[in-house]
Amino acid sequence: MNAPSLLWLRQDLRLHDQPALAAAAHAGPVIPVYILDDDAPGEWRIGGAQRWWLHHSLAALAKSLETKHSRLILRRGDAVSVLRQMCEETGADEIHATRHYEPWWRDAEAALGDRLVLHDGDRLARVEDVTTGSGTPFKVFSSFWKALQEHLPPPEPVPMPRTISAPDHWPNSDTLSDWALLPSKPDWSGGFGEDWVPGEAEALAKVKHWPEEVGDYDRRRNLPSEEGTSRLSPHLHHGEVSPRTLYHALRGKADTMPYLREIAWRDFTAGVLLAMPDYGTVNGRRQYDAMPWRTGAAAKRDLKAWQQGQTGYPIVDAGMRQLWTSGWIHNRVRMIAASFLVKHLLLDWREGERWYWDCLVDADYGNNAVNWQWIAGTGVDANMFGRIMAPLSQSEKFDAADYIRQWVPELADLSDAAIHDPDAHDARPKGYPPKIIGHREARDRALTAAKTLR
Repeated sequence: MNAPSLLWLRQDLRLHDQPALAAAAHAGPVIPVYILDDDAPGEWRIGGAQRWWLHHSLAALAKSLETKHSRLILRRGDAVSVLRQMCEETGADEIHATRHYEPWWRDAEAALGDRLVLHDGDRLARVEDVTTGSGTPFKVFSSFWKALQEHLPPPEPVPMPRTISAPDHWPNSDTLSDWALLPSKPDWSGGFGEDWVPGEAEALAKVKHWPEEVGDYDRRRNLPSEEGTSRLSPHLHHGEVSPRTLYHALRGKADTMPYLREIAWRDFTAGVLLAMPDYGTVNGRRQYDAMPWRTGAAAKRDLKAWQQGQTGYPIVDAGMRQLWTSGWIHNRVRMIAASFLVKHLLLDWREGERWYWDCLVDADYGNNAVNWQWIAGTGVDANMFGRIMAPLSQSEKFDAADYIRQWVPELADLSDAAIHDPDAHDARPKGYPPKIIGHREARDRALTAAKTLR
């Protein structure tokens, strides 16, 4: 029998359109392995919400592999060291893996050398191929999106292998429950299971139905009270479905471009990471290094109020409570809440980035960093700092009344007119906090702080 190959799984937890698996299966016996590596990412090891998702996604993948008479090997530790050790244990001479763009994964890929065989398939196009005329990654999305069109459509999805040959001997594996990925003391994930079913089967089921709804996406995506988004972001992040599978499912449907632009954003942020691997911690515009962000006891109290959904701004509080309860937050509200932290509370964008990283089931290093720096005005492609979202008018504009009622039950009995700004209508219930700061006061403070950078 041929020597086995290792299939190194990371954020590509699927069997369908899995080029690394297809290549390994074609070569001979395959040993699929997932390594829980909290060492290489350092401060960016996956957060609590992602760990919940990972537990269930790995369990689903293991069952799928069993139907192919294969199995999933679990190991914990530094990925490079574990993979080298497994090659010695099993006699594997190749490691097949999907290419990823987080800096710690790129470092690991480089360290594994010629033994590692990388495959594309987790983006619409190979990120290294979509570059400026000088061969560098794009830093502006609009230019990137125009260039990406030349590389579309992506290749057709690779079929799932009919069979996966097993090795003569399986290496030892950790037990998933021993990793303690699920929260227990306390178990704060009670709402997750009501909203989500991790795994490839659920992802493909959503892809099957989404083409019939995508035509109305551009209108409904900004309405928090409606279910107008695909809810595929965590499935895409964990690689339970590939973006090219989704792309080809949408071909021939009308009005898909607004949605495909959102999928392309993942490709764009991967390019930003190629150019600036430390984008999660370093301002894209270095003049903002001197920004006088608030610190001290009052700033910490305000940060906690924002995290707990107790700011006195109903749309912000609804979003932050949805985030904590379900591990996800509606995209429009995600922006409103982020802008509120940075500009109304004048708190460093990295505080919010860290909170989202720990609380989102779809937390992606590139997306999270680029989105926060866009909101904060600190990024290479960013909204101007002086453009400050008005949460009260945004709430009314996007008809968020029912959304607020769902997530801020203290306000459920208020009218549509009063619920966006209870204080203005003298309708704030006793159990709901007053505004943490007035909108005009916050705006003036933020603009004054920004003037110090000139």
